[in-house]
Amino acid sequence: MMSNRTTDILFQLIKSLEKAEKRHFKLYITRSSGKEDLKIVRLFDAIDKQRQYDENALLKKLDDLTKPRLSNLKQHLYRQILASLRLLKSADSIDLQLNEQFDYAHILYKKGLFMQSLRIAEKAKETAMANQKFNFLPQLIALEKRIESLHITRNIESRSDILAGEAIDVSKHIDMVARLSNLALKLFSWFVQHGHARNAEDEESIRRFMKASLPDHVFSQTGFYERLYLYQCYTWYAFIKQDFLQYYRYTQKWVDLFEKEPIMKRVETGFYIKGLHYLLNAHFDLRNFRKFDPTLKKFEAVAQTERVRDNDNFRIQAFIYISQAQINRHFIQGTFKEGLKLVPNIEKELEGYRLFLDSHRIMVLNYKFAVLYFGSGDFNRCIDYLQNIIHDNTNLRHDLQCYARLVHLLAHYELGNDMLMESLTKSVYRFMAKMKNLTAVEEAIFRFLRQSIKLSTRQLKPELEKFLNTIKHLENDRFQTRAFAYLDIISWVESKVSGTTMESVIHQKYLKHKRRVVR
Repeated sequence: MMSNRTTDILFQLIKSLEKAEKRHFKLYITRSSGKEDLKIVRLFDAIDKQRQYDENALLKKLDDLTKPRLSNLKQHLYRQILASLRLLKSADSIDLQLNEQFDYAHILYKKGLFMQSLRIAEKAKETAMANQKFNFLPQLIALEKRIESLHITRNIESRSDILAGEAIDVSKHIDMVARLSNLALKLFSWFVQHGHARNAEDEESIRRFMKASLPDHVFSQTGFYERLYLYQCYTWYAFIKQDFLQYYRYTQKWVDLFEKEPIMKRVETGFYIKGLHYLLNAHFDLRNFRKFDPTLKKFEAVAQTERVRDNDNFRIQAFIYISQAQINRHFIQGTFKEGLKLVPNIEKELEGYRLFLDSHRIMVLNYKFAVLYFGSGDFNRCIDYLQNIIHDNTNLRHDLQCYARLVHLLAHYELGNDMLMESLTKSVYRFMAKMKNLTAVEEAIFRFLRQSIKLSTRQLKPELEKFLNTIKHLENDRFQTRAFAYLDIISWVESKVSGTTMESVIHQKYLKHKRRVVR
């Protein structure tokens, strides 16, 4: 499984570098070829060869360094690597280009070359506006105002009116974007902490928060970022409420926004990738089989573009999301055993990306791996992956923490571990109750498990049928659907009643739905 991440920031930075980035750093640093710079090249090479960061080994290898000098040299090396990356990546980043243009304009201003400074500032403003980077405009406008107020350069009256109007418009725009992006972030944070709304009280709380936080006139906004963050807000709001139809509508609006303004795919690639990910999730939640595969193919094509492949963050982000979608496709189709073929390659890639991954993403993938093994009938391997979640002390996704324990319990039930069942059932029930994660579906599951321990094989089938009837009646209750999103419990019970596999039950449902769509 995933190894612990080294906390030394210089080690992390060096290990994140691609071959081309390392080569560029060597060229960059040897241009100056000062004595101190040659030392940091030796330090760079020594750290690059380490599998785990070991400061004592560095001090032995670089025997002319003391511990305090090593600390100073590490700081110098860290800054030089960042400077090298800035130079290498500037052509690929609008943000870096705009910062660079502002720096040039400011330097020219300090040199007294006011007209040159204004020309660069004007060009930078045009670039910022063309790419919707309004957050860069205040500092550019402020520089222009400073020059115009201290030095008579052009028609001061018309320039003062233009700059004043631009400053007010930009301020309004930035305020709206800030308020909407803050709201989107808070809604996302709520979900990461709690998962879906557990009951009417949760839903009412999130509804009041949304109503109080949405700015006035928000639906009349036409700017790209205003609409992007508005769609994000409603995406998370709908997902928390489990209103999957509304969730689909706003994820589609999110992706369509980029299709209508394709230049923004390059400017905000990360948000475009995330929009495709959520749209795929919406198709999965609605069992929208017809649109799932075309959207996944589109996402896979985006992942192969140079823009994504050449950027560490985008490449890893796309890999994680596409891996989740590929697993979800096997959940939809009921091809769990086929889906297991994905696991080794995903795990291999995850090991290579371990420096960049947060615990939330690892938790989600571990859960999906576990469900693949559960659906394929390999309950021991299922338990192994669930243990990674159960023993993780992270304070994230209480919902996943709960369902990991519930599926863990069901896996032991399938293995016939009767000696464990009574104590484990009590333990999981207490945990879910503490987390306020018990709905009527979970109550029915626990009630069945408690009763089934005492039953003979002949007595079990009527109880299974009664259990199936109970949860089927709950399937359309909005506050119960959360349980079905984490595991297709209905198909599992149906497989027990019919004496077949869960995989077979889900696959037959998929084929039946597919035939109905074709007609």
